[in-house]
Amino acid sequence: MAAQREWFEKDYYKTLGVKKSDDAKAITKAYRKLARDLHPDANPGDAAAEERFKEVSAAYDVLGDDKKRAEYDEVRRLGPMAGGFGGGAGGPGAGFPGGGFGTDDLSDLLGGLFGRGRGGGGGQRSRPAKGADLETDLHLSFTDAVRGVTTAVHLTSDAPCSRCDGNGAEPGTSPTSCSSCGGRGVTDDNQGPFSFSQPCQRCAGRGVTISDPCTTCRGTGAERRPREVKVRIPAGVKPGQKIRLKGRGGPGGPGGRNGDLFVNVHVAAHQLFGRSRRNLTLKVPVAFHEAALGADIKVPTLDEGPVTLRLAPGTTNGRTLRVKGKGVGDPDNRGDLLVTVDVVVPEELTDDQRNAVEALAAASDTSPREHLGV
Repeated sequence: MAAQREWFEKDYYKTLGVKKSDDAKAITKAYRKLARDLHPDANPGDAAAEERFKEVSAAYDVLGDDKKRAEYDEVRRLGPMAGGFGGGAGGPGAGFPGGGFGTDDLSDLLGGLFGRGRGGGGGQRSRPAKGADLETDLHLSFTDAVRGVTTAVHLTSDAPCSRCDGNGAEPGTSPTSCSSCGGRGVTDDNQGPFSFSQPCQRCAGRGVTISDPCTTCRGTGAERRPREVKVRIPAGVKPGQKIRLKGRGGPGGPGGRNGDLFVNVHVAAHQLFGRSRRNLTLKVPVAFHEAALGADIKVPTLDEGPVTLRLAPGTTNGRTLRVKGKGVGDPDNRGDLLVTVDVVVPEELTDDQRNAVEALAAASDTSPREHLGV
């Protein structure tokens, strides 16, 4: 990767609003927000927003690539010193321990960063532009989220042109290698012992020129159209989780890879069941006599029919019982169903019920509040 002259002049960290110490995840997050706010589609006719969008994209092209970022940081660190290579105060070796470095030594030391050293050959190619990352939303039922499903998302976005298959040339013709850069996409600007690379002005860094542009995409290789993208949702996906579909985002430039598509998952609530990690939760009403005497009761599962649950005599309100393997996940690694007992106290009693309860009260010789001392 040949360093560009702009690296000395432009603070890409400031452009993205991040710190030099921020990690790759923070840089990507900042870029996506800015790109979404500044995208030309969201600001039609706003030249300032379009220019800012280009600056943000250029900054992320460098900081979003670990190798480029390391080279950029090194170039920025050495930038002020590079202006004194001609032998200012202190001579060619000033600023280095022992004063032993001269122009030729620096050329060898920084040749990898600046493209090539004195007398060296070119050969570096412009990296093909990666397509934009896209986001879309997917709304799932509770059951589909728990068990997993293969479905599709629908969005309108840039996609490879259906007329020219994304190469930008009218069918029957082909792009030709750029005569200015020889297909490299970059040209070299010799600066004494160093050579700086910059995008080719003739082909805009694409490495090819198109004499007969496609009438559908006007030579861009992309068109905006509705798309349907299949997505496999794994069992147990959580609300708010993002599913990454590699290569299903925006189309890349010629020779460049497509961006990724991020699917934001939304899950509807269920009328009976809740969820706690890999477990399903369920509150089951239980009659007083069932809790007191014990009983076998039937409880529903999510999608496999009811199961019988045994209540021990004296089961208390709020007690949670576990039904193995009826929760969330794949069949071989599934959570459990957690059933919470809700003892129901009737609001109205029949005469027989009242007589039975009064008989129970008369037969009780202890108070559950004895330990309170009142």
